[in-house]
Amino acid sequence: MLTLDKIYHAAFVLKEVIRKTDLIAAPALSADTGTIFLKTENLQVTGSFKVRGAYYKVSQLTDEEKSRGIIACSAGNHAQGVALAGKKNNIPSLICMPDGAPISKVEATKSYGAEVALAQGTYDDAHDLAVRLQEEKGYTFIHPFDDPDVIAGQGTIGLEILDQLPDVDAVVVPIGGGGLISGVAFAIKHLRPSCKVYGVQAAQAASMYDSLRKQEIVTLDTVDTFADGIAVKRPGDLTYELINKYVDEVVTVSEDEVATAILTLIEKQKLIAEGAGAVAVAAAMFGKIPTKNKKVVCLLSGGNIDVNILSRVITRGLIMTGRNSNLTIALTDKPGQLEGVSRIVAGCGGNVVSVHHDRGDQNMAINSCFLKIGMETRDQAQIEQIKAKLTEEGFQLVSERV
Repeated sequence: MLTLDKIYHAAFVLKEVIRKTDLIAAPALSADTGTIFLKTENLQVTGSFKVRGAYYKVSQLTDEEKSRGIIACSAGNHAQGVALAGKKNNIPSLICMPDGAPISKVEATKSYGAEVALAQGTYDDAHDLAVRLQEEKGYTFIHPFDDPDVIAGQGTIGLEILDQLPDVDAVVVPIGGGGLISGVAFAIKHLRPSCKVYGVQAAQAASMYDSLRKQEIVTLDTVDTFADGIAVKRPGDLTYELINKYVDEVVTVSEDEVATAILTLIEKQKLIAEGAGAVAVAAAMFGKIPTKNKKVVCLLSGGNIDVNILSRVITRGLIMTGRNSNLTIALTDKPGQLEGVSRIVAGCGGNVVSVHHDRGDQNMAINSCFLKIGMETRDQAQIEQIKAKLTEEGFQLVSERV
C-alpha cells in the first residue's frame, strides 16, 4: 500500500519526466497578515499535476500488463497524463471521457496519441464505460485517484513543497476523487506533522465533504460545477480512508467564489487556472480556512481551461467583484433622460458600456420606459454610490440585473 518510501521512489522515477514546479509568493492574495504561496502545477507538463500519478502508475506495470494496452477514465487532466505515459512507453491507450469535457482537453489527449471514447454524462459515467471496456477487451485499467501508485505520484508534490518552504504552516488542496490530497497529506503529515492540510471541493460537487460529515462514503445523485476536474459523484475507498486520517478539514466554495479566484489569479499573478485548479485560492480568499499569521500554500492543480469557459468565468468574476454591473431604471420617455443618467454615472467615475430602452412592458405607462444600462465600475462601493446618486436626483431604480 502507500508508504513514504513509495512516494520517494515516485519522485526518483518522475525526475526526468515532470517539472518541479515553482512555489511563488502571492502578496496580492495575502490577507490577515498571512502569506499566501502558490504551488504552480498549472504550469506542469500537460498543464496539470495528474501526469505525476499517471506516469508513475504506468512505470510500475508489468510487461504483461503493458502488453494489453492501458485504459483510463478522466474529465481531461488524468487523460493527458495517461496518454503521455503511454506514448513515452510505447503502450496504446484508450481514454474514456464525459461528453461534456472541454474540447481543448479532448484534443490535447488525442495529440498525445491516445484514442478517446466519449461517454454521455459525467466523469462517473466515463468511469463505468472504462470498466466495461476493460472487462470486454482486457485492457489494464489506470484509475485516476483510487490507487496507491497514483496517489504516491501525486504525493511527490508534498515533498517538493516541504523542500521549497520547510516552515510551511498550511497546505490547501483541491479534492475531486481525493488522490491528490491523499498523497500530499500523507507526505506532509509524515514529514511535518504540525502542518495543517485543508481540502477544498466545489459546493455543487461535494462528495468527499458530505462523506466525511456522515462518516461513510456518499454517492451524489448529480454534480453541477464548471470545475470539471473535481466533478466526482463518489470519492474513492482508499482516498476516503487517507483523507479521514491525514486531512485536518474539508471546506467548500461556490461557483462565483471560484470565478473570482480565477480572475484574481489572472490579474494579480498573471496565471491561468481552471476551475478545479483555483478552488484552493478561492478558499483562502473568502476566509474558508485560517490564514492569519500563517504561511499558506495553495495548490494550483491545473490550468487546462477552455477559452470559451474562461470568457464566461471572467465575466462572472467581474460581476462578483463589482467591476461589471447592470442597472434598470424606470423613466418618463422624454428627451434628456439618458443624458442625465450618463452624467451621474460619469460623475461617480463609472463608465456606461451598454444601453437598452424597453418600451414594450405591458405594466408600464404609455409614456414610460425602462432604461437598462451596463456599467464598468471599480468595486461594489462605487456601484452603491452611483445608485444612491441616481435615487437622490429622482431616478427610480427598478432592479439590478446580474
